[in-house]
Amino acid sequence: MADKSSRGLADVVAATTSISDIDGEQGRLFYRGYDIHDIAQRISFEECVHLLQRGILPNRQQLDSLTADLASDRRIGPTTEALLPHVFRSGTPMEALRTLVSSLSVDDPDAADSSLEADRRKATRLVAQMPILVARYEAARNGREVADLDPELGIAGNFLLQITGERPQHRAVEIFDACLVLHADHTMNASTFTARVIAATLSDIHSAITGAMGALRGPLHGGANEAVMKTLSSIDGDVDQVDGFVRGELEAGRKLMGFGHRVYKTEDPRATHLRKMSEELAELTGNRRYFDFSRRMEDVVMEEKGLYPNVDFYAASVYHALGIPTDLFTPVFAISRMSGWTAHVIEQHEDNRLIRPASEYTGPRDQRWVEISQR
Repeated sequence: MADKSSRGLADVVAATTSISDIDGEQGRLFYRGYDIHDIAQRISFEECVHLLQRGILPNRQQLDSLTADLASDRRIGPTTEALLPHVFRSGTPMEALRTLVSSLSVDDPDAADSSLEADRRKATRLVAQMPILVARYEAARNGREVADLDPELGIAGNFLLQITGERPQHRAVEIFDACLVLHADHTMNASTFTARVIAATLSDIHSAITGAMGALRGPLHGGANEAVMKTLSSIDGDVDQVDGFVRGELEAGRKLMGFGHRVYKTEDPRATHLRKMSEELAELTGNRRYFDFSRRMEDVVMEEKGLYPNVDFYAASVYHALGIPTDLFTPVFAISRMSGWTAHVIEQHEDNRLIRPASEYTGPRDQRWVEISQR
Protein backbone atom coordinates (compact mmCIF):
# COMPACT_ATOMS: atom_id res chain seq x y z
CA MET A 1 0.00 0.00 0.00
CA ALA A 2 1.28 3.47 -0.85
CA ASP A 3 2.56 5.63 1.99
CA LYS A 4 -0.29 8.04 2.73
CA SER A 5 2.17 10.87 3.38
CA SER A 6 3.09 10.87 -0.30
CA ARG A 7 -0.47 11.02 -1.63
CA GLY A 8 -0.84 14.14 -3.72
CA LEU A 9 2.94 14.62 -3.26
CA ALA A 10 2.22 16.13 0.17
CA ASP A 11 5.48 17.32 1.80
CA VAL A 12 7.51 15.96 -1.12
CA VAL A 13 10.06 18.46 -2.45
CA ALA A 14 9.51 18.25 -6.21
CA ALA A 15 11.58 21.25 -7.30
CA THR A 16 13.75 24.09 -6.05
CA THR A 17 12.76 27.70 -6.62
CA SER A 18 13.88 31.19 -5.65
CA ILE A 19 10.57 32.78 -6.70
CA SER A 20 8.30 32.32 -3.68
CA ASP A 21 8.19 30.57 -0.33
CA ILE A 22 5.57 29.68 2.27
CA ASP A 23 5.80 29.19 6.02
CA GLY A 24 2.61 27.24 6.62
CA GLU A 25 2.97 27.08 10.40
CA GLN A 26 3.32 30.84 10.78
CA GLY A 27 1.01 31.77 7.88
CA ARG A 28 3.60 33.69 5.89
CA LEU A 29 4.16 34.10 2.14
CA PHE A 30 7.27 35.52 0.51
CA TYR A 31 8.02 36.70 -3.04
CA ARG A 32 11.78 36.62 -3.70
CA GLY A 33 12.34 37.02 0.06
CA TYR A 34 9.81 39.86 0.55
CA ASP A 35 7.04 39.17 3.06
CA ILE A 36 3.64 39.63 1.38
CA HIS A 37 2.57 41.79 4.34
CA ASP A 38 5.44 44.16 3.53
CA ILE A 39 4.73 44.57 -0.17
CA ALA A 40 0.96 44.06 -0.54
CA GLN A 41 -0.69 47.44 -1.24
CA ARG A 42 2.78 49.04 -1.47
CA ILE A 43 3.99 47.80 -4.85
CA SER A 44 2.07 47.85 -8.12
CA PHE A 45 1.29 44.70 -10.06
CA GLU A 46 3.79 45.86 -12.69
CA GLU A 47 6.50 46.02 -10.00
CA CYS A 48 5.43 42.55 -8.87
CA VAL A 49 5.79 41.23 -12.42
CA HIS A 50 9.35 42.58 -12.56
CA LEU A 51 10.13 41.07 -9.16
CA LEU A 52 8.87 37.60 -10.09
CA GLN A 53 10.08 37.41 -13.69
CA ARG A 54 13.38 39.29 -13.36
CA GLY A 55 14.29 38.68 -9.74
CA ILE A 56 14.37 42.19 -8.23
CA LEU A 57 12.07 45.06 -7.38
CA PRO A 58 12.64 47.55 -10.21
CA ASN A 59 14.08 51.02 -9.95
CA ARG A 60 12.22 53.80 -11.77
CA GLN A 61 14.04 53.26 -15.07
CA GLN A 62 13.46 49.50 -15.00
CA LEU A 63 9.79 49.94 -14.11
CA ASP A 64 9.27 52.50 -16.88
CA SER A 65 10.89 50.11 -19.36
CA LEU A 66 8.69 47.19 -18.31
CA THR A 67 5.55 49.36 -18.29
CA ALA A 68 6.33 50.50 -21.84
CA ASP A 69 6.82 46.89 -22.94
CA LEU A 70 3.54 45.84 -21.35
CA ALA A 71 1.71 48.71 -23.04
CA SER A 72 3.11 47.83 -26.48
CA ASP A 73 2.24 44.15 -25.99
CA ARG A 74 -1.47 44.79 -25.34
CA ARG A 75 -2.54 43.28 -28.64
CA ILE A 76 -3.38 39.85 -29.91
CA GLY A 77 -2.48 38.29 -33.23
CA PRO A 78 -4.72 37.45 -36.20
CA THR A 79 -5.05 33.78 -35.25
CA THR A 80 -6.50 34.62 -31.84
CA GLU A 81 -8.66 37.35 -33.37
CA ALA A 82 -10.11 34.77 -35.76
CA LEU A 83 -10.88 32.35 -32.92
CA LEU A 84 -12.61 34.86 -30.64
CA PRO A 85 -16.00 34.90 -32.43
CA HIS A 86 -16.21 31.12 -32.11
CA VAL A 87 -15.00 30.22 -28.61
CA PHE A 88 -17.24 32.53 -26.58
CA ARG A 89 -20.38 30.81 -27.86
CA SER A 90 -19.87 27.51 -26.05
CA GLY A 91 -18.25 26.18 -22.91
CA THR A 92 -17.04 28.04 -19.85
CA PRO A 93 -14.86 31.15 -19.87
CA MET A 94 -11.85 29.11 -18.75
CA GLU A 95 -12.34 26.66 -21.62
CA ALA A 96 -12.47 29.53 -24.08
CA LEU A 97 -9.49 31.33 -22.58
CA ARG A 98 -7.40 28.17 -22.40
CA THR A 99 -7.88 27.82 -26.17
CA LEU A 100 -7.16 31.50 -26.81
CA VAL A 101 -3.95 31.44 -24.74
CA SER A 102 -2.73 28.44 -26.70
CA SER A 103 -3.45 30.22 -29.97
CA LEU A 104 -1.26 33.19 -28.99
CA SER A 105 1.84 31.14 -29.78
CA VAL A 106 0.97 30.96 -33.48
CA ASP A 107 1.63 34.67 -34.02
CA ASP A 108 4.31 35.20 -31.36
CA PRO A 109 7.56 36.31 -33.03
CA ASP A 110 9.60 34.41 -30.41
CA ALA A 111 7.53 31.22 -30.51
CA ALA A 112 10.39 28.97 -31.65
CA ASP A 113 13.02 30.55 -29.39
CA SER A 114 13.36 29.32 -25.79
CA SER A 115 16.40 31.39 -24.88
CA LEU A 116 16.27 33.40 -21.65
CA GLU A 117 15.72 36.72 -23.42
CA ALA A 118 13.02 35.27 -25.69
CA ASP A 119 11.28 33.62 -22.71
CA ARG A 120 11.28 36.97 -20.92
CA ARG A 121 9.78 38.73 -23.92
CA LYS A 122 7.08 36.08 -24.26
CA ALA A 123 6.41 36.21 -20.52
CA THR A 124 5.87 39.97 -20.70
CA ARG A 125 3.53 39.55 -23.68
CA LEU A 126 1.47 36.90 -21.89
CA VAL A 127 1.04 39.13 -18.83
CA ALA A 128 -0.07 41.98 -21.10
CA GLN A 129 -2.31 39.84 -23.31
CA MET A 130 -4.22 37.91 -20.62
CA PRO A 131 -6.37 40.81 -19.36
CA ILE A 132 -7.08 41.82 -22.96
CA LEU A 133 -8.30 38.30 -23.75
CA VAL A 134 -10.63 38.25 -20.74
CA ALA A 135 -12.04 41.69 -21.56
CA ARG A 136 -12.48 40.83 -25.24
CA TYR A 137 -14.22 37.58 -24.29
CA GLU A 138 -16.60 39.42 -21.96
CA ALA A 139 -17.40 42.03 -24.61
CA ALA A 140 -17.90 39.42 -27.35
CA ARG A 141 -20.37 37.32 -25.38
CA ASN A 142 -22.38 40.43 -24.54
CA GLY A 143 -22.36 41.74 -28.09
CA ARG A 144 -20.63 45.01 -27.31
CA GLU A 145 -17.40 46.75 -28.22
CA VAL A 146 -14.64 46.75 -25.66
CA ALA A 147 -13.63 50.15 -24.27
CA ASP A 148 -10.43 51.68 -25.60
CA LEU A 149 -7.39 51.29 -23.38
CA ASP A 150 -6.40 54.35 -21.35
CA PRO A 151 -2.63 55.02 -21.49
CA GLU A 152 -2.84 56.63 -18.04
CA LEU A 153 -4.04 53.38 -16.47
CA GLY A 154 -2.01 50.27 -15.79
CA ILE A 155 -3.08 46.63 -16.04
CA ALA A 156 -5.52 46.81 -13.10
CA GLY A 157 -7.20 50.05 -14.12
CA ASN A 158 -7.54 49.17 -17.78
CA PHE A 159 -9.03 45.78 -16.95
CA LEU A 160 -11.74 47.30 -14.77
CA LEU A 161 -12.38 49.92 -17.46
CA GLN A 162 -12.80 47.30 -20.17
CA ILE A 163 -14.88 44.91 -18.08
CA THR A 164 -17.34 47.47 -16.71
CA GLY A 165 -17.23 50.02 -19.55
CA GLU A 166 -16.79 52.81 -16.99
CA ARG A 167 -13.67 54.58 -15.77
CA PRO A 168 -12.99 53.04 -12.36
CA GLN A 169 -12.57 54.98 -9.13
CA HIS A 170 -8.96 55.48 -8.08
CA ARG A 171 -9.37 53.46 -4.88
CA ALA A 172 -11.05 50.60 -6.75
CA VAL A 173 -8.02 50.44 -9.06
CA GLU A 174 -5.67 50.39 -6.07
CA ILE A 175 -7.62 47.53 -4.47
CA PHE A 176 -7.75 45.47 -7.63
CA ASP A 177 -4.05 46.11 -8.23
CA ALA A 178 -3.37 44.77 -4.72
CA CYS A 179 -5.48 41.70 -5.51
CA LEU A 180 -3.30 40.99 -8.53
CA VAL A 181 -0.19 41.19 -6.35
CA LEU A 182 -1.69 38.89 -3.72
CA HIS A 183 -2.56 36.21 -6.30
CA ALA A 184 0.64 36.48 -8.35
CA ASP A 185 2.48 33.39 -7.09
CA HIS A 186 2.16 30.68 -4.48
CA THR A 187 5.04 28.20 -4.76
CA MET A 188 4.31 24.73 -6.13
CA ASN A 189 0.52 24.81 -6.39
CA ALA A 190 -1.22 22.55 -8.91
CA SER A 191 -1.15 24.93 -11.88
CA THR A 192 2.43 26.08 -11.30
CA PHE A 193 3.62 22.49 -10.92
CA THR A 194 1.82 21.62 -14.15
CA ALA A 195 3.58 24.47 -15.93
CA ARG A 196 6.97 23.35 -14.62
CA VAL A 197 6.43 19.71 -15.58
CA ILE A 198 5.63 20.79 -19.14
CA ALA A 199 8.53 23.26 -19.24
CA ALA A 200 10.87 20.54 -17.98
CA THR A 201 10.34 18.61 -21.21
CA LEU A 202 11.78 21.74 -22.90
CA SER A 203 8.38 22.47 -24.37
CA ASP A 204 7.57 26.10 -25.10
CA ILE A 205 6.19 28.65 -22.66
CA HIS A 206 2.74 28.80 -24.33
CA SER A 207 2.31 25.03 -23.95
CA ALA A 208 3.29 25.24 -20.30
CA ILE A 209 0.86 28.08 -19.63
CA THR A 210 -1.96 26.32 -21.47
CA GLY A 211 -1.44 23.33 -19.18
CA ALA A 212 -1.46 25.61 -16.15
CA MET A 213 -4.76 27.10 -17.34
CA GLY A 214 -6.23 23.61 -17.48
CA ALA A 215 -5.16 22.91 -13.91
CA LEU A 216 -6.46 26.26 -12.66
CA ARG A 217 -9.90 25.54 -14.08
CA GLY A 218 -10.57 22.85 -11.47
CA PRO A 219 -12.90 23.74 -8.55
CA LEU A 220 -10.26 22.62 -6.02
CA HIS A 221 -7.86 25.24 -7.36
CA GLY A 222 -8.82 28.48 -9.12
CA GLY A 223 -12.51 27.63 -9.43
CA ALA A 224 -13.03 27.91 -5.68
CA ASN A 225 -13.59 31.68 -5.73
CA GLU A 226 -16.54 31.28 -8.10
CA ALA A 227 -18.00 28.61 -5.82
CA VAL A 228 -17.74 30.96 -2.83
CA MET A 229 -19.70 33.68 -4.63
CA LYS A 230 -22.37 31.22 -5.72
CA THR A 231 -22.71 30.07 -2.12
CA LEU A 232 -23.05 33.63 -0.82
CA SER A 233 -25.61 34.44 -3.52
CA SER A 234 -27.68 31.37 -2.66
CA ILE A 235 -28.44 32.50 0.90
CA ASP A 236 -31.90 34.04 1.12
CA GLY A 237 -32.82 36.72 3.60
CA ASP A 238 -30.45 38.74 5.75
CA VAL A 239 -27.27 38.00 7.67
CA ASP A 240 -29.26 36.25 10.41
CA GLN A 241 -29.88 33.39 7.97
CA VAL A 242 -26.16 32.63 7.58
CA ASP A 243 -25.77 30.57 10.76
CA GLY A 244 -28.52 28.13 9.86
CA PHE A 245 -27.36 27.87 6.28
CA VAL A 246 -23.76 27.08 7.22
CA ARG A 247 -24.67 24.54 9.90
CA GLY A 248 -27.13 22.90 7.52
CA GLU A 249 -24.44 22.54 4.84
CA LEU A 250 -21.95 21.10 7.32
CA GLU A 251 -24.47 18.67 8.81
CA ALA A 252 -25.29 17.45 5.31
CA GLY A 253 -21.60 16.77 4.72
CA ARG A 254 -21.28 19.37 1.98
CA LYS A 255 -17.97 21.19 1.63
CA LEU A 256 -17.93 24.97 1.96
CA MET A 257 -15.39 26.32 -0.50
CA GLY A 258 -12.98 29.00 0.62
CA PHE A 259 -11.94 27.42 3.93
CA GLY A 260 -8.85 25.47 4.88
CA HIS A 261 -5.59 25.12 3.00
CA ARG A 262 -3.18 22.31 2.20
CA VAL A 263 -0.21 24.35 3.44
CA TYR A 264 -1.35 27.02 5.91
CA LYS A 265 -2.06 25.85 9.46
CA THR A 266 -3.23 29.33 10.45
CA GLU A 267 -4.84 32.16 8.49
CA ASP A 268 -3.81 32.52 4.86
CA PRO A 269 -1.91 35.85 4.85
CA ARG A 270 -3.60 36.85 1.61
CA ALA A 271 -7.01 36.47 3.26
CA THR A 272 -5.94 39.00 5.91
CA HIS A 273 -5.62 41.70 3.23
CA LEU A 274 -8.65 40.62 1.22
CA ARG A 275 -10.93 40.75 4.28
CA LYS A 276 -9.97 44.39 4.85
CA MET A 277 -10.44 45.24 1.18
CA SER A 278 -13.84 43.54 1.11
CA GLU A 279 -14.98 45.64 4.06
CA GLU A 280 -13.63 48.84 2.50
CA LEU A 281 -15.42 48.15 -0.78
CA ALA A 282 -18.63 47.43 1.14
CA GLU A 283 -18.37 50.93 2.59
CA LEU A 284 -17.43 52.53 -0.74
CA THR A 285 -20.30 50.92 -2.64
CA GLY A 286 -22.86 51.20 0.16
CA ASN A 287 -23.62 47.49 -0.15
CA ARG A 288 -22.45 45.44 2.84
CA ARG A 289 -24.52 42.33 2.11
CA TYR A 290 -21.81 39.97 0.89
CA PHE A 291 -19.12 41.24 3.24
CA ASP A 292 -21.44 40.81 6.22
CA PHE A 293 -22.46 37.35 4.98
CA SER A 294 -18.78 36.43 4.56
CA ARG A 295 -17.79 37.72 7.99
CA ARG A 296 -20.58 35.80 9.70
CA MET A 297 -19.85 32.65 7.71
CA GLU A 298 -16.19 32.88 8.73
CA ASP A 299 -17.19 33.00 12.41
CA VAL A 300 -19.54 30.02 12.14
CA VAL A 301 -17.07 27.84 10.24
CA MET A 302 -14.36 28.62 12.77
CA GLU A 303 -16.74 27.74 15.61
CA GLU A 304 -17.93 24.51 13.99
CA LYS A 305 -14.84 23.28 12.14
CA GLY A 306 -11.89 25.35 13.30
CA LEU A 307 -11.04 26.29 9.71
CA TYR A 308 -9.57 29.59 8.58
CA PRO A 309 -10.61 31.33 5.32
CA ASN A 310 -8.19 31.02 2.43
CA VAL A 311 -7.42 33.41 -0.43
CA ASP A 312 -10.55 32.43 -2.37
CA PHE A 313 -13.05 33.30 0.35
CA TYR A 314 -12.84 37.09 0.53
CA ALA A 315 -11.63 37.39 -3.06
CA ALA A 316 -15.21 36.52 -4.07
CA SER A 317 -16.86 39.50 -2.38
CA VAL A 318 -14.02 41.81 -3.47
CA TYR A 319 -14.34 40.88 -7.14
CA HIS A 320 -18.13 41.13 -6.96
CA ALA A 321 -17.93 44.63 -5.49
CA LEU A 322 -15.56 45.64 -8.30
CA GLY A 323 -18.20 44.68 -10.89
CA ILE A 324 -16.50 41.53 -12.18
CA PRO A 325 -18.94 38.79 -13.31
CA THR A 326 -18.78 35.68 -11.14
CA ASP A 327 -17.79 33.31 -13.95
CA LEU A 328 -14.77 35.54 -14.67
CA PHE A 329 -13.30 35.17 -11.18
CA THR A 330 -11.05 32.29 -12.22
CA PRO A 331 -9.87 34.08 -15.40
CA VAL A 332 -9.01 37.06 -13.18
CA PHE A 333 -6.96 34.68 -11.03
CA ALA A 334 -5.17 33.69 -14.25
CA ILE A 335 -4.44 37.33 -15.11
CA SER A 336 -2.54 37.64 -11.88
CA ARG A 337 -0.97 34.18 -11.77
CA MET A 338 0.37 34.60 -15.30
CA SER A 339 3.22 36.56 -13.71
CA GLY A 340 4.14 33.64 -11.44
CA TRP A 341 3.59 30.90 -14.01
CA THR A 342 5.85 32.57 -16.54
CA ALA A 343 8.52 33.22 -13.89
CA HIS A 344 8.52 29.51 -13.03
CA VAL A 345 8.80 28.47 -16.68
CA ILE A 346 11.78 30.81 -17.10
CA GLU A 347 13.38 29.40 -13.95
CA GLN A 348 12.78 25.82 -15.07
CA HIS A 349 14.31 26.46 -18.50
CA GLU A 350 17.36 28.14 -16.92
CA ASP A 351 18.36 25.09 -14.86
CA ASN A 352 16.39 22.23 -16.29
CA ARG A 353 16.01 18.61 -15.35
CA LEU A 354 13.14 16.46 -16.58
CA ILE A 355 10.57 16.04 -13.79
CA ARG A 356 9.89 12.31 -13.52
CA PRO A 357 8.57 11.21 -10.11
CA ALA A 358 8.34 7.56 -9.15
CA SER A 359 5.06 5.81 -8.41
CA GLU A 360 4.06 2.79 -6.39
CA TYR A 361 2.12 0.14 -8.31
CA THR A 362 -1.02 -1.08 -6.49
CA GLY A 363 -2.58 -3.33 -9.15
CA PRO A 364 -2.59 -7.13 -9.49
CA ARG A 365 0.61 -9.08 -10.23
CA ASP A 366 1.59 -12.34 -11.94
CA GLN A 367 -1.26 -12.19 -14.45
CA ARG A 368 -1.18 -14.78 -17.25
CA TRP A 369 -2.59 -14.47 -20.75
CA VAL A 370 -5.32 -16.91 -21.86
CA GLU A 371 -7.19 -17.32 -25.12
CA ILE A 372 -10.12 -14.98 -25.57
CA SER A 373 -12.52 -17.93 -25.74
CA GLN A 374 -11.47 -18.94 -22.22
CA ARG A 375 -11.88 -15.55 -20.55
